[in-house]
Amino acid sequence: MAKVVNLNADMGECFGAFKIGDDDALLDIIGSASIACGFHAGDARTMQHVVMRAKEKGVSIGCHPGFNDLWGFGRRRIDMGNRDLEYMVAYQIGALQGMAAYAGLKVTHLKPHGSLNNMAAEDIEIALAIGRAMKTIDRSIIYVALAGSEMEAAAIKLELPLAREGFCDRLYDDDGNLTSRKIAGAVLHDPEEIKSRVVHMVLNEEIVSRNGKHLKRKLDSLCLHGDEPSAVVAARAVRQGLEAAGVRCVTLPEMKLG
Repeated sequence: MAKVVNLNADMGECFGAFKIGDDDALLDIIGSASIACGFHAGDARTMQHVVMRAKEKGVSIGCHPGFNDLWGFGRRRIDMGNRDLEYMVAYQIGALQGMAAYAGLKVTHLKPHGSLNNMAAEDIEIALAIGRAMKTIDRSIIYVALAGSEMEAAAIKLELPLAREGFCDRLYDDDGNLTSRKIAGAVLHDPEEIKSRVVHMVLNEEIVSRNGKHLKRKLDSLCLHGDEPSAVVAARAVRQGLEAAGVRCVTLPEMKLG
């Protein structure tokens, strides 16, 4: 049976007059869009534009919540109580659901952004707080979680739909977490290198750390960062590489998750 995988991209990260990324071009390539909800980036008009274009392209949509950190683009760690964090995530889910209503679409997944994602990958209590917000609002929302992380464990514990995520354009540490952006080369830009790594990840069900360690991982969804200048070229190369290898790319709701 041919392998099936989802391609997702973080997007909707423009803010007012400031444009970040090429969302329209990415929507021609990916299967699912993770849309910023106004805290780390994004605003009402940007969200509404992305959901309308996603509908045109048959792309499923998800919430991409982050810390309230416009200056740091959500990539600075913020310590806060888990109950406050839960409400912060719930607030952002509701914001995207409001914009999705204009397109008649359902918010079908959630994937934390930046430092919130990194912290939840390492801390089960943070991961559970995110999951409780999802479960309270709509227990059918798919928890997109770094494969092998505490987010994966939280989704299983809370009995939420789970999509195990790999990253196309990021290096990994030996423990399976993402390499800090403070380390040179942590973000990849060469489309051929990215394509080669992703095809290996999917066909062999493993990730390879920056130190050469092989870690077995089942991957349902693969992420590209829409704010990177190389995002569109890399996304196109990844999709072409996967399809050439016999892998079919679909939306997250089309995945048989387990």
